[in-house]
Amino acid sequence: MANYFLIILTFSPLLGVLLLAFIPKSLPGTVKAIGILATLVPLVLTFMLYANFNLVAEGMQLSQQWNWIRIPIGEQAIPITFEVGVDGLSMPLLVLTTVISTMAAVAALSINKRWKEFYILFLIVEMGMLGVFSSTNLFQFFIFFEFTIIPLFFMMGIWGYMDRERAAMKFLLYNGVGSAIMLIVFVTLFILVGTLSMEEIRQLLTDPMSPRNVPNLPGYIPDSIRFGLFLALLIAFAIKIPVVPFHTWMLKAYQEAHPAVIMISSGVLIKIGGYALIRMNAAFFPEWMNQLSTLIAVLGVINILYGAVLALVQDELKQMLAYSSVSHMGIMLLGLAATNLQGFQGAVFQMVSHGLIAALMFYMVSLVHERTGTSNIRELGGLAKSMPMISGVLLTAMMASAGLPGMSGFISEFLSFVGLFGVKPVIAAVGALGLILTAAYLLRAILGTTFGPIQQKHESLSDAQAIEVVPMVVLLSLVILIGVYPAVLSEPLQTTLQNIVPRIGG
Repeated sequence: MANYFLIILTFSPLLGVLLLAFIPKSLPGTVKAIGILATLVPLVLTFMLYANFNLVAEGMQLSQQWNWIRIPIGEQAIPITFEVGVDGLSMPLLVLTTVISTMAAVAALSINKRWKEFYILFLIVEMGMLGVFSSTNLFQFFIFFEFTIIPLFFMMGIWGYMDRERAAMKFLLYNGVGSAIMLIVFVTLFILVGTLSMEEIRQLLTDPMSPRNVPNLPGYIPDSIRFGLFLALLIAFAIKIPVVPFHTWMLKAYQEAHPAVIMISSGVLIKIGGYALIRMNAAFFPEWMNQLSTLIAVLGVINILYGAVLALVQDELKQMLAYSSVSHMGIMLLGLAATNLQGFQGAVFQMVSHGLIAALMFYMVSLVHERTGTSNIRELGGLAKSMPMISGVLLTAMMASAGLPGMSGFISEFLSFVGLFGVKPVIAAVGALGLILTAAYLLRAILGTTFGPIQQKHESLSDAQAIEVVPMVVLLSLVILIGVYPAVLSEPLQTTLQNIVPRIGG
């Protein structure tokens, strides 16, 4: 079973797709039950993976590869293998994927049409996300990456709100451009090094004795080409993160998409960009990661300040949270720009922490919107009187996002800034101004929503129902667990990052 564990994990959501194919559309209760239960299988498998993960083993664990397809080139046929593996970087993100997917499946109970199609697409997206984080082959990575984009396009366009079609098209356009750039780089790398295996590419591009690194030898790759490939990958993944000015697709999508879709996107999908920056940019081109670290730090500061300033002036809670995501992903960029162990740890902590907190906040705002018919701060107020539990959890989530000690947000921000202050103190100090703005816009939002006088039409609202409490408890518990016991995340990371960071110079 161990040899096929990652394959079973990656494709386990398709079991739900198979079952749903035989369930009549006229049984929405059964469809929803299967849709949720199908996410529990990969959830259990990832917790088994975490429990049995070897903290000190170097390289990929549970690695397997199989002959997949052969591409004819001239008189030869180049084989492409199907390769999977997991290490301290991908394992936490696999767990994050399954946790967020199960909680989003619960949030999807509120959809009111075409339940069967929604959950089928939902489970395909989960398979794509699991495939991205378990793939160790570039071609395979790209295929699974596309499985996260196309179904989500339909999920946004069909089950969203008023302007859902435009939001879906913008999402597809931006992410499609990013995919095209990424594909061009992958093809170029294949031509240059003759393989699509991530580990083989890393060795060929970083080993000083490799012909790709010795001038005047056949196959040598000059610095100009390396720089071009690094920059192209940086742009492709910047769209996914997203980095300003490639962030506008997120604003529209988070405003118009169904809450379950936003939970997946904010919780997991935008983390693929950060993951790929470490897995490819830092691993394949460590010298350029080091030389362009200042550029990455500046982009991070722009994200932090731009997102925080615009979040501060938003009256619409969904838009405020969208700009907040832009700002918080800037902190992840600062961690990467530090090019040291503390910074990289902070970046990964930020990906996981923001995934949990953002999913929770969007979920809580969706509950407020369902009950009040609005998520505009000016039209709310005093909700703590009629919805004490929902208001309390929303307050706690926002405090976690603000970096309250004892929460995961504090650990991730602390590590990222400590890492950067050691090498780029001026840029780190400017970026730290965003933390003040973050506290300001989150306090403004929570005070305007849950405190103060309550409007008469909101006096008799119902509080959280039993099934709605599940995502609150699970996500908030994990946020607190990481904040109180950060070793639960840092220990699996140590060996992996210690193999990546020294090559960059940190």
